[in-house]
Amino acid sequence: MTRTWCLTSTGVFLSLLLLLLNGCGSSSSPTLQSAPRQPRSLTIAPLRAAITVNRTLSVTVTTDDPSGVIWTTTGGTLSAPTSASGTAVIYTPTSTAGVYTITATSVTNSSLSASTTVAVTDLAGVFTYHNNLVRDGTNQQEYALTPANVNATTFGKLFSCPVDGAIYAQPLWVPDLNIGGSKHNVIIAASMRDSVYAFDADASPCVTYWNKTLIPPGETYGSQLDFGTYDIIPDIGILGTPVIDGATGTIYLVTKSKTGAGTYHQRLHALNLADGSERTNSPAEIDNSVTVPGTCAGSSTVAFDPKKENQRSALALVNGVVYVAWASHGDEDPYFGWVAGYDASRLNRVAVYNTAPNALTGFAYCRAGIWMSGAAPAFDSSNNMYLITGNGLFDGISDFGDSFLKLSTVSGLSRIDSFTPYDQADLDRGDMDVGSGGAVVLVDLPATAAVQHLMVGGGKGEGFAGKLYVLNRDALGGYQQGTAGGDSVVQEFSFNYSIFSTPAIWQNTLYVNGVGGPLEAFALNTATGRFNTTPVSQSVATLGFPGATPSLSSSGTTNGIVWLIDSNKFGTTNSAVRPAGPAVLHAFDAANLATELWNSSMVAADQAGNAVKFTVPTVANGRVYIGTRGNDDSWNGGTTLGEIDVYGLKPN
Repeated sequence: MTRTWCLTSTGVFLSLLLLLLNGCGSSSSPTLQSAPRQPRSLTIAPLRAAITVNRTLSVTVTTDDPSGVIWTTTGGTLSAPTSASGTAVIYTPTSTAGVYTITATSVTNSSLSASTTVAVTDLAGVFTYHNNLVRDGTNQQEYALTPANVNATTFGKLFSCPVDGAIYAQPLWVPDLNIGGSKHNVIIAASMRDSVYAFDADASPCVTYWNKTLIPPGETYGSQLDFGTYDIIPDIGILGTPVIDGATGTIYLVTKSKTGAGTYHQRLHALNLADGSERTNSPAEIDNSVTVPGTCAGSSTVAFDPKKENQRSALALVNGVVYVAWASHGDEDPYFGWVAGYDASRLNRVAVYNTAPNALTGFAYCRAGIWMSGAAPAFDSSNNMYLITGNGLFDGISDFGDSFLKLSTVSGLSRIDSFTPYDQADLDRGDMDVGSGGAVVLVDLPATAAVQHLMVGGGKGEGFAGKLYVLNRDALGGYQQGTAGGDSVVQEFSFNYSIFSTPAIWQNTLYVNGVGGPLEAFALNTATGRFNTTPVSQSVATLGFPGATPSLSSSGTTNGIVWLIDSNKFGTTNSAVRPAGPAVLHAFDAANLATELWNSSMVAADQAGNAVKFTVPTVANGRVYIGTRGNDDSWNGGTTLGEIDVYGLKPN
């Protein structure tokens, strides 16, 4: 008798499985078949990105799915619907700015996916100081940076680009610039050794497209040793922030250099953005042929002095004219406040204005420089220019020290209105410049408002207590000599901290930082045209001298972030040299300044280069750019004498 045993193994479960597969007592050999292994791994790079509407983005996945991934996006197009692991797809955004998501999903395991967040901006560029002609410091087309993602985990220093000297000028950002047949986002930097650089704004490590040193043979950049002040050390070259004409692809800037015999030159340059070459008619010499009638130089004419005059204010470009303004090197007399206009194409001078050309009895100076801690003149929609002067003579006729000026640009430059504080004489005697800060033109208020056309600015203040002035642009207020409260202005209020900066204004809120104080936010009552003098919020952090000019990024009316640079360790006491220390970039939630989102001292790898005074951060396309003096100790005692530090969202 033959017996068939079905359970011949100690593994009962396996035996049963064999019975099912082969039948009990079958003579065929049993075969086990495993179910396919499900993919478990899928990563995407980059995790986060920022691009312009005219650029593309390469996205790659790494996965253990041999069948690859399926691609989808919430906006824009992809070069392929599927791809294998390690094979990039190209994302092309829509023409509408915003935030979009790209998702890769495993073909075999639909529950396995990864996504990239892409912020797409239509920002035309940062072509001028503090972002625009009204100088409000806002970039409201910033979609990548938000209060939720600017933190030490996802945001930090990406790379640095070295230059040959300290960078005082604000970096300028140019999107989609055609260089050599390809489009690139570019950051423009100007150094105190009269050099200009075009860097890739996004590439890490740094990529240099071109650089030019704008010093003629037989000359060199200027030197602090030629002046009796330590206000700026050690080199003096391109100091004022340049300005860019995006339509013609031209950058305008002023160099300062000297011959071996010590003769100083200032020149207005117009450079091709694509390669740094000089445009036709460039450069234009700025010399003692610039004159105005006046008695302050001991004759009937006042002439420009290229050595004494310090080109500190940022340049401006309006209606085809480049405007350049000057003040002094550390109040070294004699000097004047000058502003001159040059035709942007021919570079011939078409306008000139002097803020205090005529002598007054009992005074041995004229002054009234235009420096505004590096700010550019502001402009309204009619191209009227607004600027603030420093200490100097005042007579209300031709001399306007410590004054707000409104100049027409219709035919040359002519004063059409002014405001001078009642205590101008005291301010002048005490070196308490009204014009230590820059002016900002506010957006027009509704017709029902008490004052529709406002501007605001502030200075050192009497006793260096700081003061903010809110003016009616249609009637600035003139001069009301007398007691406190006599000024005919919309509003003035003590700020408690001297102002060496230009405020930022967003959503009818003024953001300002004074010397030794916090960053503060003041709300505007649009009906009265006056600010509530109690801040709606303020930072915990305080900044020493010189305070800071804030820049503000947002997605329209949301996701506001206030950026500023603590440059207190700028390497001089103004009367002596001291070792420079790192600049510190700060980011605050604009809705509540008590919330500091991040700063560059939180993580050692984020440390910036050493500080210079009055620098302004540039925020564009998910990145923040600041100029520094590299690791220089302030007296050319370093291996890197200047650099652009680039911060942004970490890609992974």
